[in-house]
Amino acid sequence: MEENNLKKFTAVQFLNFALGFFGLQFAWQMRIILSGPVTEGLGASPFLYGLIWLAGPFTGMVVQPLIGAISDKTISPFGRRRPYLLGGALIASIALWIFPNSAKVADFFAKITGAHLPELTALLIAAIMIWVIDACINIAQGPYRALIPDVVPQEQHSIANSFISLAIGLGSVVAAGTAPFLKFVFDYQMSIPAQFIMAALAFTLAMLWTCITIKEHSIRKEVELAHTAEKQEISFVDSLKNFFALSPEVSKICLMQFFTWIGTMCLMINFTQFVVHTIYQVPDLSAADEAAKAFFAQAVTAGTNFSSVCFAIFNLICFLVAIPIGIFSAKFGNKKVHIISLISMILAYLGLAFVKSPVAVAALMGLAGIGWASICALPFAMLSQFIKKGTEGSVMGIFNIFIAGPQVFVCTFVAWIISKCSFVVNGNINHHWEYVFVIGAICLAAAAAIAANVNEIAKADE
Repeated sequence: MEENNLKKFTAVQFLNFALGFFGLQFAWQMRIILSGPVTEGLGASPFLYGLIWLAGPFTGMVVQPLIGAISDKTISPFGRRRPYLLGGALIASIALWIFPNSAKVADFFAKITGAHLPELTALLIAAIMIWVIDACINIAQGPYRALIPDVVPQEQHSIANSFISLAIGLGSVVAAGTAPFLKFVFDYQMSIPAQFIMAALAFTLAMLWTCITIKEHSIRKEVELAHTAEKQEISFVDSLKNFFALSPEVSKICLMQFFTWIGTMCLMINFTQFVVHTIYQVPDLSAADEAAKAFFAQAVTAGTNFSSVCFAIFNLICFLVAIPIGIFSAKFGNKKVHIISLISMILAYLGLAFVKSPVAVAALMGLAGIGWASICALPFAMLSQFIKKGTEGSVMGIFNIFIAGPQVFVCTFVAWIISKCSFVVNGNINHHWEYVFVIGAICLAAAAAIAANVNEIAKADE
């Protein structure tokens, strides 16, 4: 009855709903773009950088299923999802402030304790802060996705996910574009710590707005009945069995998502390093002395700014096509639109693997943004057709395993490949970062092939 009584969302309600994800993506985009330069400056090699990135997949595989299941059973005056949305944002904001200041924090501890390894301490602090940031983003993200079937009617799920895709694109554009814009227009270079403070404020304030403006429906009785019915705790294995028992198509969607996110994270994790080291030809500075770091500092800053511009273009296209993708998917089906979008991303990856022109790189990132808009929305819309009422949080949490799990592959195996594929130029070591796009294109092609075999639920005639 509660599901049948859900009122259709207006455009304003969808914007209020999506604003929190704007802040979430703002924070994550800043972490994507700038974590490489920060950790490399602290001594992280390409392989160690990949290992530090394991924070995302491990917290995603553990935190999201756990928090999703807990939020399904949460009873509080603030609802069952909103406490996790706002709590995750607040804790992440603290870590976002500490992360770029890890060296200063390490120096402070060194003075107090008399330790003589401030560089190692700084890298350890930075790695811990990345883990905290990723864990808190996952704490907020799983219940956020589960909030859609809680408050939005079934027929508007694709549109709701498209608005989230729109927020992801816009949040990323603003996050990535602010520093290059200030440099280009006012000749002011925004510092990395200032950019992270900006991300912390955006995450907290935007999530607070969504929590205030979106009211969860009262489901106390439903949750209490579920507690009564479940006298014994369901194990994680049982949860997985129940998840895959939803429909045979769920396994296909999960496999599609697995290969999709190997391809996606090849770009997300490595693009800034690709730009700095391949396009701007900066050598590996992880073991360089201070003189070498100072010599290449201007090129690193220029490369990082250009990477931000490319991510802004990538996400601007995501922002522009997010709503049209939702409309087209409602008319032609999620599967067809998703396959076409993935193909556009595959073509972009193949171009990135071989071109060295900054203009071409920027254009190809725009093309890849079409696929990103679809990845942010349509797999979730495809899965939502098979979700049972009252299990939204646990289902979305388990589904996140097939987003987080592939990142382990990228953070370990792909990072290892890049670390082994080195070459020497003018006496300096560099790496073939462009290889990540070849691997990514192959995995996206596998995802598109699997998507073609998913049988969606036919829509009832209106």
